[in-house]
Amino acid sequence: MSTGSAHARETASIAEASEEAPAGEPTPRARRGRPGYDRAQVLEIAVRLFNEQGYDATSVSSLAAELGLSKAALYHHFASKEQILEIALDDALGGLESVLDGALADEGTAATRLVTVIAGAVRVLTSRLPQVTLLLRVHGNSEIERAALERRRIFDQRVAHLVGQAQQEGALRRDIRPSVTTRLMFGMINSIIEWYRPAHTSLTPEELVDDVTRVIFDGLRAR
Repeated sequence: MSTGSAHARETASIAEASEEAPAGEPTPRARRGRPGYDRAQVLEIAVRLFNEQGYDATSVSSLAAELGLSKAALYHHFASKEQILEIALDDALGGLESVLDGALADEGTAATRLVTVIAGAVRVLTSRLPQVTLLLRVHGNSEIERAALERRRIFDQRVAHLVGQAQQEGALRRDIRPSVTTRLMFGMINSIIEWYRPAHTSLTPEELVDDVTRVIFDGLRAR
């Protein structure tokens, strides 16, 4: 997948850094394991930095400095900054899509499946908080970001269809459009990234799931 001029600039900067490594320094492949970061750890720290500084504002140089790596060593783990973004966004979207696919495969009512989707989405958010935060902050400035936004749009459409089915069953009130209902539900869920900090609260993920589903469905159930 092409990422345009931004990709070219970042890839070039990484390649140039590799070429400019001091004489005698091992090649990136020979530096495996130095200085102790594996691929998953590099990804975790990179996503944190993207969320703190903004993806566009985070350069390869600042990422390498944060990790205490040379650019050449960073290049050993990932081909470019864009590749890190793509992997992180896919992790968040893949989790949400998996929840929806699983719910739709069930044989229960549409309303029951919708509850499963909402509860699962909250669990994905709490278990992949940095990745989901990054997903919710992309603006479509690159091909990778636009592809992620398109996947989000399709996800929302599928959920809205499920909402419509639940309304037709008589389980949910019909005076709110399915698309609006979906936006309002996920507006609430997505806002969790702004305040939920697992290390600083006694609220467990499952308690949060219960609270969110109760607020949503007590307000939507048909009377």
